[in-house]
Amino acid sequence: MNRRSPLLAAAALALSLPAFAQPAPASIPPDFTQCLDGLRDEARRNGVSETTYRFLTRDLAPDMSVIDKLNVQPEFSMPIWDYLSGLVDDERVQQGQAMLQQHAAVLERVQQRFGVDPATVVAVWGVESNFGQSLGKYPLVQALGTLSCYGRRQAFFQGELYSAMRILQAGHIAPERLVGSWAGAFGHTQFMPTTFERLAVDGDGDGRRDLMDNTADALASTANFLARAGWQSGQPWGFEVQLPPGFSTDGEGRRSKRPVSEWVARGLRKVDGSPLPTGLGSAGLMTLAGPTGPAFLVFRNFDAIYSYNAAESYGLAIAHLSDRLRGAGPFATPWPTDDPGLSRAERRELQILLLLAGHEVGLVDGMLGDKSRTAIRTEQARLGQEVNGRGGMKLLKALRSETPPSLPAAEISPVSPPSR
Repeated sequence: MNRRSPLLAAAALALSLPAFAQPAPASIPPDFTQCLDGLRDEARRNGVSETTYRFLTRDLAPDMSVIDKLNVQPEFSMPIWDYLSGLVDDERVQQGQAMLQQHAAVLERVQQRFGVDPATVVAVWGVESNFGQSLGKYPLVQALGTLSCYGRRQAFFQGELYSAMRILQAGHIAPERLVGSWAGAFGHTQFMPTTFERLAVDGDGDGRRDLMDNTADALASTANFLARAGWQSGQPWGFEVQLPPGFSTDGEGRRSKRPVSEWVARGLRKVDGSPLPTGLGSAGLMTLAGPTGPAFLVFRNFDAIYSYNAAESYGLAIAHLSDRLRGAGPFATPWPTDDPGLSRAERRELQILLLLAGHEVGLVDGMLGDKSRTAIRTEQARLGQEVNGRGGMKLLKALRSETPPSLPAAEISPVSPPSR
């Protein structure tokens, strides 16, 4: 059936109006208008029709907040135990297990088609958008248009802009629904537009690839991404291991892979003390907190997860959440810290305790942003703790001790879903 794109239908209506020039809103800087005009021919060479380009850029104003985000240099470095405690907590595990049941039929079809197990696909979904609850708030054409004309890496963002326009032109997603992160990632599992064009698939046979409102499409597309990245069906991502006393990790890492037999010869065992399994190919030794923290042998499937977002901490979050969804517990080896990280529920509790102490923290959402960290520094100074703006268990316990025990802070849910 020849279905008309929603974008082209809207564009046709817009172009049917009287053809007289309308003044651009005063808020649009002339240099932005000139930049968009200068990109018109290149957009056409990249498959964006004149009609589509005119419709999507008509009265488009820049959002300079995305340039602020592009240029910001984070002053707060998050320890790996904080990163994982917020991404892989009991709350997300329970939600993920519910999603496995709710979408079991779709996930079974996805596994048959792409060879990627349901728990791994759902783990990506949980980490990327909290199972569709945090899709982002930035209109993609506006964000990418701004990044195409200002700041660093303009050529890169121009390519993503043209891709986003082609997606809308093809009618996969309605223009008003294409929102995402400030940098252009969108959908339940946060694809960049060019990644969408390469790897998104139609998961339910309706002829469209909609990662915003179609869960089947999002889950199938995620599995396709991992499969194309080299996922090996039936193989593990890796597992936690026990290092022998005095073992040197110098020169080891995810990319320095050795046969498992070599790791056996060097004295490694699984973390429960059992022998390493054989027949799994080569593995790298990953120790994200040094030799005294948890250690992992990681295989080709970890590399496939890593390719989704090139950070080993991210890859470990996905891998660990997938194990937790299958029923595994937390890592056996503790992180090398005397101040463990907080789950999202504990972070919300901390924010409430800070509010009760008279501080401004913004939304009680479990995300410790600038306002929360400012309040944390004040309380750390008052309590004689190290002043670093980090919300850890030491501070939470100290503030709990000063608060009436009847306060149900741990039971408070987020005021609203956070946006990426």
